[in-house]
Amino acid sequence: MRRKGAPIYFRGRKHLENNVTYQQSERSVVGIKSSPESVISTRCKKCFYDSTLNLQKKSELQRDVNTAVMELLIMAYALKTACARNIIGVIPYFPYSKQSKMRKRGSIVCKLLASMLAKAAATYFLARESNVITPDGLTHIITMDLHQKEIQGFFSFPVDNLRASPFLLQYIQEEIPNYRNAVIVAKSPDAAKRAQSYAERLRLGLAVIHGEAQCTELDMDDGRHSPPMVKNATVHPGLELPLMMAKEKPPITVVGDVGGRIAIIVDDIIDDVESFVAAAEILKERGAYKIYVMATHGILSAEAPRLIEESSIDEVVVTNTVPHEVQKLQCPKIKTVDISLILSEAIRRIHNGESMAYLFRNITVDD
Repeated sequence: MRRKGAPIYFRGRKHLENNVTYQQSERSVVGIKSSPESVISTRCKKCFYDSTLNLQKKSELQRDVNTAVMELLIMAYALKTACARNIIGVIPYFPYSKQSKMRKRGSIVCKLLASMLAKAAATYFLARESNVITPDGLTHIITMDLHQKEIQGFFSFPVDNLRASPFLLQYIQEEIPNYRNAVIVAKSPDAAKRAQSYAERLRLGLAVIHGEAQCTELDMDDGRHSPPMVKNATVHPGLELPLMMAKEKPPITVVGDVGGRIAIIVDDIIDDVESFVAAAEILKERGAYKIYVMATHGILSAEAPRLIEESSIDEVVVTNTVPHEVQKLQCPKIKTVDISLILSEAIRRIHNGESMAYLFRNITVDD
């Protein structure tokens, strides 16, 4: 007989369940014509739901990101109404994480999704001591390498943002021949901190690609005009404000020596690969004889596999936070690093009430 309070693991993908030894639900699938159902009791239990929320097109992986989000919300609500004590969402890749800042008059979708997850399993009950109505929603999220660390502030409950860099660093040391002759490359100044962290840990040099062939209005203008600006607008005396000078990026330049070296481009997300392909071409022109691209999340949408196969990139290394089996069949250059071990250890520590500090040892703010 199971002891009271034993955790239950609801699987959403297969790559994690092999490392989880707790009891697993036999049914946790949500369909259009069916509702989520568990054949085991969840009363007063800790429930872990493993959900891989990807941004692939539905035709590619049979479900899109919004379907996956809805599945997670429905399952969380089902577990809460089944009297689960805690609901921990295991979301290796948090979707819409690139939309964490306001652009023009658009919405901050990442904040919206965080609010939805907080309210998904929300039930309102009368607190015995204070006699006030208290919301009780999703209790915890385990994720990996958020696009912006500030996204954690969008949530009203704990979020453990694990790091994949130890696994990728290990891959570099074990799988890249003569990696001591490599240089870590940031394909833009925005990725310089991440690249610097890799370079310092591997004791390698650092290079940064800066500039663009043509400047775009998207980079120059925030676009928050409501109503649109009028050329001959009247300005009241005494209200003149200093104008912000428009940005003008120089031609593409590589800051750092990559001649005769192995170039390793690091980033957190690989989605549209045009920028990586362009960076690889520049590095080839500067003398790099082999080019690797490494990232945590391999979205690899649209024509990414074909573009990678036809490019100067020798290998793309990503983790399995997002399924990409189809893309690997289309492009042999794509390699996968398994990170399910750290997610499984996080689940074990949360259930046993152990400290999570071990999973963040030697992790700095820039990692």
